[in-house]
Amino acid sequence: MAHKQVLLRDDIDNLGARGEIVRVKAGYARNYLLPRNLAVEATPNNVRQIEGERAALAKREAKDRSSAELQADQLRSLTLKFERKVGEAGVLYGSVTSMDIAHALKEQGYEIDRRKIVLREPIKRFGNYTVPVRLHRDVTVELPVNVLGEGGVEVDVAALEAEAGVEITTPPEAPAATDSSAETGVETAAIEAPVADEVAETDE
Repeated sequence: MAHKQVLLRDDIDNLGARGEIVRVKAGYARNYLLPRNLAVEATPNNVRQIEGERAALAKREAKDRSSAELQADQLRSLTLKFERKVGEAGVLYGSVTSMDIAHALKEQGYEIDRRKIVLREPIKRFGNYTVPVRLHRDVTVELPVNVLGEGGVEVDVAALEAEAGVEITTPPEAPAATDSSAETGVETAAIEAPVADEVAETDE
């Protein structure tokens, strides 16, 4: 089965980080990575181009990480508050979604893609939450999110649940963000070095 070594121009989930050289199936490189400019073929014949690409990507990576760290420091001083109507047993009339959080951040002057907000499912109950915001694969900030009743009042969820005769529950925290590239175990290598492990991708 034919494989190719490619230099990643961007982070690819379950494959690697930009600037890394990985080995993938030829069809995956030809049909997906190369046409979308997500990677460039790493062959001995274009080693000079590859080294130039790697240098440029390393510079961009350092700049992006520095910007993410600066933004993370600013976000650590924030606490987002959302007001919702009280439903039966403390359930919200209208949940809080990653889109709501992104919009609230924008109002505070932070343009953050909602896909970076690690919220497994919309928040449907009153309470205090911690939502991870993954600004960079190596930079994650824990953002406090408080869901209050109308007028900004604290809602006694336990009292509402007891009154409704349901089991008292505590608000779950959002899951911590993980480094998907680290979990895959994809090996990287210099152009002239062999790669021991093959990346499991789509067939040709």
